[in-house]
Amino acid sequence: MNKQKRHEIFSRFKAENPKPETELHYTSDFELLIAVILSAQATDVGVNKATAKLYPVANTPESIYALGIDGLSEYIKTIGLYNSKAKNVIATCKMLMELHDSTVPDNREALEALPGVGRKTANVVLNTAFGHPAMAVDTHIFRVSNRTKIAPGKTVLAVEKALLKFIPKEFLVDAHHWLILHGRYTCVARKPRCGSCIILDLCEYKSKQVDD
Repeated sequence: MNKQKRHEIFSRFKAENPKPETELHYTSDFELLIAVILSAQATDVGVNKATAKLYPVANTPESIYALGIDGLSEYIKTIGLYNSKAKNVIATCKMLMELHDSTVPDNREALEALPGVGRKTANVVLNTAFGHPAMAVDTHIFRVSNRTKIAPGKTVLAVEKALLKFIPKEFLVDAHHWLILHGRYTCVARKPRCGSCIILDLCEYKSKQVDD
């Protein structure tokens, strides 16, 4: 795919959704961090249901840490892998209190040192909370990047690097959200909804269908 096509693709994404946002509900950097940790192998809808009950009770490192693993588990037990996530969240809260004055660090190394935070989670926080041009490649972004040929790659890291290289700089900060939303609602896994796709004429997917 050439540079002109990519520029037009992201121009259309921006025209349709000028200020894309994550679908996770949060009101602080810390709430975002915890929601992203909980969202691993879970849906945003499921995480939002759990945090809607948790955050009114505890939404700081101190207050969640005070719940303990068992107390936190009661709020998040509807989420997959909740036992290990509860342990990670409690450990993360402790590290934030002891090492970062209970604030979420604005750098990759410190974020990835937190329990339950890998590269993808760190990228989400860096991008969404701090406005870094980071690219958190999930299953949706991986699929869209390869299927459309915007940024093909055999691994998540390869796609991440390709996206950062090929997406025009003016679109980089918001590109993560546009690609996720496109993969979640239009370029879906089993049968992409090509008939309602705003980049159909630019997409290089060989099996694309003009009609849904």
